[in-house]
Amino acid sequence: MRTFRLAALALLGSLAGFAASGAVAQEQTQPDPNLPATSTFGRWTTIIDTLDTGQDSHKTCAASTAFVDGIGNAGTLTLSISTGDALPPDAYPAIMISVDNKDLPTGKKIAATFGDPGIKVSATVYSNNGVNGRPSWLVDNQAKTSLALLRAMRKVTSLDVVFGKQTVASIPMDGFTKAYRNLGTSCGFATKDVAP
Repeated sequence: MRTFRLAALALLGSLAGFAASGAVAQEQTQPDPNLPATSTFGRWTTIIDTLDTGQDSHKTCAASTAFVDGIGNAGTLTLSISTGDALPPDAYPAIMISVDNKDLPTGKKIAATFGDPGIKVSATVYSNNGVNGRPSWLVDNQAKTSLALLRAMRKVTSLDVVFGKQTVASIPMDGFTKAYRNLGTSCGFATKDVAP
């Protein structure tokens, strides 16, 4: 299932870049039922993919937005959850940042701050091998921290991300609330605690 999730995240990175380029201006859904359903909400793209093995079926629901950091590196911020995982309020979508900046700190317990001047959420991130050749960092998915981070994403206009003392990017959040609600509707979890 982890390989399937990473494949979905890789696909999302491409979709988010496509949406950010302005090529997708409105909410859209794929007409072919064999393809994952995609929708665009502001700067966010969601992808809902169903895997049916014949014995069981589950969905992977992901949302992604593209950004460019302060020195021109392309990146994506992605949320991902599967109906085979624990769902909110027990666990929240995994949060991953992927950016073409090899100068950012790497390792297992990197202190990170998310928010804006009025809202700060502290978390721990760890780096991994990346998606599509980009270095990536996963937020330690503790329910309390993830909930605080998702709430901050709903409240801020742009999410300022810092790893250690190094600024990663300021990521616009236009469309986040609708994209998160779409994940909840598609994967069967309540979103009132994040996006009432």
